Amino acid sequence: MDTNLTKDIYVNVGERETRIAVVEDGRLTELHIERGERIVGSLYKARIENVLTGMDAAFVDIGLGRNAFLHVGDVLPSIAAESAGKDADADDGSERDDDGEGEADADHPSSHRRLLRRSQRKQQRIGQILKRGQELLVQVTKGPRGSKGARVSTLISLPGRYLVLMPESDTVGVSRKVEERSERERLRRIGERLRRPGFGVILRTEAEDKAEADLAADAEYLYNLWNQILASARKAKGPTLIHRDLSLVSKAIRDIFGSDVRKLVLDDPDEYERVHELLATVSPKLRGRIHLYTGEVPCFTHFGLEAEIERSLKRKVWLKSGGHLIFDVTEALTVVDVNTGKFTGGSNLAETIVKTNVEAATEIARQLRLRDIGGIIVIDFIDMASSHDRQQVLSALEAALKRDKARTKISAISALGLVEMTRKRTSETVADFLGEPCAYCGGRGSVPSCETISMAIEREIMGIALKKQRGSDAVLVRCSPGAAEVLIGEHGENVERLEQLTHLAIYVRSNPDLPPDRYEVRSARMVEIEREIPALRRDQVVTGYLCSSRLQPDTGVVAWADGFLIEMDDGRRMIGQEARVRLGSVRRCWANGTLAADRRA
Repeated sequence: MDTNLTKDIYVNVGERETRIAVVEDGRLTELHIERGERIVGSLYKARIENVLTGMDAAFVDIGLGRNAFLHVGDVLPSIAAESAGKDADADDGSERDDDGEGEADADHPSSHRRLLRRSQRKQQRIGQILKRGQELLVQVTKGPRGSKGARVSTLISLPGRYLVLMPESDTVGVSRKVEERSERERLRRIGERLRRPGFGVILRTEAEDKAEADLAADAEYLYNLWNQILASARKAKGPTLIHRDLSLVSKAIRDIFGSDVRKLVLDDPDEYERVHELLATVSPKLRGRIHLYTGEVPCFTHFGLEAEIERSLKRKVWLKSGGHLIFDVTEALTVVDVNTGKFTGGSNLAETIVKTNVEAATEIARQLRLRDIGGIIVIDFIDMASSHDRQQVLSALEAALKRDKARTKISAISALGLVEMTRKRTSETVADFLGEPCAYCGGRGSVPSCETISMAIEREIMGIALKKQRGSDAVLVRCSPGAAEVLIGEHGENVERLEQLTHLAIYVRSNPDLPPDRYEVRSARMVEIEREIPALRRDQVVTGYLCSSRLQPDTGVVAWADGFLIEMDDGRRMIGQEARVRLGSVRRCWANGTLAADRRA
């Protein structure tokens, strides 16, 4: 670990979104976002819906709408033995990582199931061990992505502060990031003492130099947690949630906030108090590094993070030297192209190329973490004739990737200057999470999603409230229809909550001529805004354009009348058409309504 590295964490807590930014040496390297329910790491009582013998996999219902994917290699041998009516075959070895020690990613909870008995699982056939209607306990290992449902496993891992508990295993491992041999051996011996029969234990990086009593307390907590999960699973009928993983902030305290972090800044007093209480139990010495941000300018704006996040979605990334990177993401792989661009420095062409490639290697590693790109990645470095130069660039890439907690594998640079690599994928990329397919190019590009735009508008309104101008008691927002509906929320719940927080009257009107990623927010006096926009009243009949609701796409219908949102009680047969709509109750941003033709006077 680089002890000279300066590492800071910033936490922005909102009503509908929590964001965590990790900054290393003054540069944003990781961005974690939570909106609503995050399911990776959570445990469910699942029901088998379909068994696909040709794929050696099954689709299981965990209660989330889309079925999850369960591969035969992620089914415990004990489940196979139970289904077959006999004990699983014994096996002496555990699955090994590339270094032969079975300790691949001790700091990455989704990777711990790799340490279980691979040889037994290879012999299994899905049709022999799983049947339709069967119920079993599974853990989500990858969140839904695009049209794909979540991926689940019966190989459970429960991460704690210092160690990871793996039921149905017999492995003791130590994080590969603990490099000192004597410390590795000490932790291994402690792990052997803490491990109970039928469990595996992995000592995490944060366990380094910790007393055995601290590790034992963490282990005891995880054993008790597992017993509680089992008790709940026995009583429950699938599909249902059994154990929800930690919130994003709690997970960051557990997984990111360690002795290598200089400070953690939060902008929410309640979350600040909760973090203090949590650290009082797990790491009291770190409480002095927690800071509450109380400035008038929003936290991420004050620390320059908003602009950096916006740049993380750009296809082109400029290097300090004047060169640039191009990121092209496809369904199958991600391609990164390196170009010299404006850089013409160096005494000769070879020197210019190698300097650009070395700088690019470092930036590519940072961008992969920041964008959370996984799967197959192909990097097209500028061609280098010298084998020494190629090795220098490859070494720079390997060194930069050591900071990445996700598992990576890198090939040598080919004669064409290409590097093939893989990075462990557990969820959507940041671009997928924040954006949606562009309607104008058939999905080949992306634009910020309606939810992302609504969050940006909400933050801007909060900023206006903090800098409230004299005489201004209202805000007028104009944005795309989709962003307007998400900002207003179902039955106006989002905008009404925002009004209570800001003490501002908020008016939201859609403008279909605005691009999806554009919006206008203006503060003014309420009387001025009400003179500008048409007034509507109960029982008034207006002409509205009917479309499916963004919030309830399967059943909901909304109408738009001069940019005003109307939640319809009927009208699905009229979607895509204009119709006469009679208004019910009317509020500042929305009303409910019915088709005027369907209601007798």
